[in-house]
Amino acid sequence: MSLIWRPLTMEDMPRLAETFAAAERVEPIGEHYNAEDLAEEIGSPNVDLPTATTSAWDGDKLAAYGLLRRRDAANPAHMVRVETLVHPEYRDDAIAAQLIDWFEKTGKEVHAKSFPDAPLELHAAATTKQRWLSDVLVDAGYEHARWFVDMRADLAAIPPAEPLPEEFPLVAYEEKYEEFTLRSRNETFADHWGSTAQSPEAWRHLVVGGKDFQPDLSFLLLSPARDRVIAMVLTAYFASDEAVTGVKELYASHVATDASLRGRGIAGALLGHTLVQAKAKGFQRASLNVDQDNSHRALGVYERVGFSEHQRWAGYVKPVPT
Repeated sequence: MSLIWRPLTMEDMPRLAETFAAAERVEPIGEHYNAEDLAEEIGSPNVDLPTATTSAWDGDKLAAYGLLRRRDAANPAHMVRVETLVHPEYRDDAIAAQLIDWFEKTGKEVHAKSFPDAPLELHAAATTKQRWLSDVLVDAGYEHARWFVDMRADLAAIPPAEPLPEEFPLVAYEEKYEEFTLRSRNETFADHWGSTAQSPEAWRHLVVGGKDFQPDLSFLLLSPARDRVIAMVLTAYFASDEAVTGVKELYASHVATDASLRGRGIAGALLGHTLVQAKAKGFQRASLNVDQDNSHRALGVYERVGFSEHQRWAGYVKPVPT
């Protein structure tokens, strides 16, 4: 089979959506993308389409794609994100080898332009259902480093929300809080495995300025002086998921509490408040993703407000000499 390899363009997004749908039929992991979703994800300021993407074509059929997402910081390593998908009809050793070679060669090029003095690591992920991809990564020297858990909560069966602390003003997200929320995110996620500081441009594009962001269901607790965020729950709603599943689901993309206030139940109370408000607005389910070994015992916090495990993602890492 002769495939044509070239970088992705924004005009390719409808074909990429078709490839995602074909993979979902074989490995149902609950991710449903339309062309607009993919254009926003891949159009991130951390992705350079001409130099950091590749795709394989069989005529007008997109057989595979690969993408490298640079990070905004290296502390201490530059942890470049590897994202890829191969259409189920094209999964063989040749296409796997082409992608693996491209990740390392292009990863070095992306790294050299960003943080040439830092060590380079390639980070990839696959669910337990994505056996072909997992095998390809392990055979190429990627080591399983972490488990991440997708959790769901049926909003018809959530426990009563715990009261919020009265000393911290509760507000729904507004644009004027953009800088505060980014500062809180970067501070509270600083000790999370695999996390790095995020730039204002990436934060705006991927989170608070994204088309799926739900400001009216994203809540902040402010300091008494209202000059910083001490806890937050930020959420998104993916219409393309509901179009396929028929379930209106709210995704909690960020749950964070100031380090000095952890252990007081604030995160659980704010998340519980968010779930109550989501239910009142017609949402049927909520979801989030968490590191199983999160040092803040977040898994237990989420279980107490009604979440339970749905599926697991394995995080893979490969150090690459530069």
